[in-house]
Amino acid sequence: MSTTNATTPGPAAAPLRWLMRNPIWGFVLIIFVFFSLATDHFFDIRNFQNIMVQTSTIGLIALGMTLVMINGNIDLSVGATLALAAAFAVDVQSWAMFATWGNWQIFPAVCAALLVGIALGALNGFIVWKTGVDAFIVTLGAMLGIRGLVFVYTGESSFYAMNFAYSDFSALSIGPLPVLALIFLACTLAVHLLLSRTVHGRNAYAVGGNREAAINAGIRVGPHMMVNFMIIGFLAALSGVLLSTQMGAATPNLGRDYELWVITAVVLGGTKLTGGKGDIIGTFGGVLAIGILRNGMNLMQVPAFYVYVILGSILIAVLFLDKQFNRRTQGGLRL
Repeated sequence: MSTTNATTPGPAAAPLRWLMRNPIWGFVLIIFVFFSLATDHFFDIRNFQNIMVQTSTIGLIALGMTLVMINGNIDLSVGATLALAAAFAVDVQSWAMFATWGNWQIFPAVCAALLVGIALGALNGFIVWKTGVDAFIVTLGAMLGIRGLVFVYTGESSFYAMNFAYSDFSALSIGPLPVLALIFLACTLAVHLLLSRTVHGRNAYAVGGNREAAINAGIRVGPHMMVNFMIIGFLAALSGVLLSTQMGAATPNLGRDYELWVITAVVLGGTKLTGGKGDIIGTFGGVLAIGILRNGMNLMQVPAFYVYVILGSILIAVLFLDKQFNRRTQGGLRL
């Protein structure tokens, strides 16, 4: 006769264990319940659609930032890359060579924008790889330089999309889900599978956990990091394209402070600044947490700057608790 081990946790314990591994989802649940009770229109289907659309642009970049930060790097140039890609996506449509293309002029414009993002990401990754300079410094310089290029390219003025098919794209839906949200969800699934089911994903953790050991294991660390910078460049450019469809325009200041929102979302999702730990499920939760918090406080008519105060406080608390937990696991708490 078979016996059951009394100490074996039952199926009911599985959600609790999952929440312990992904605490950001506990926070998402708390603020979801709070705003559901505190506001009248939070449960409106249109409000949920707004949350998904508003989080899609930051969320796309956060997916790439997760890969880069698991490597132990960071990219501060994503907001500027977004702005330059958006400028190309709108401006190229008006080039004389595409004047007779009709709606097809959108295709080369979007391709040009995405190639700009990939090229800038490749440049960042190449410099980090070949010079050994910390990615923080490299991408800080890139942030300033690319933002300057945006102002030069646009002449310090906005570009407006003359093709209504382009500016109407952001309003499209498939069933109850906006197309922008579906693009974000599809990219989330793709990057999750890349990180969790491929050799490249396993190498990302190895490089971030111990770069020297990764080299000794035969991983080509430089090219690997460069690929991740290209991925985040592509996603930042895609985010710029989608944001410009929502606005019907591209402005020189587009994407300003996005790097801060993105890094906050990724860190809240559990990715370590030092590398070697993180996942897309956590990042998705961090993005949703920021989106719900901003949306809910807006419905409560709370001034927007309070969101910065609350998120800043939460971020500091998360980093502090993570630091204390690491100290305990490494041999006792040291104050």
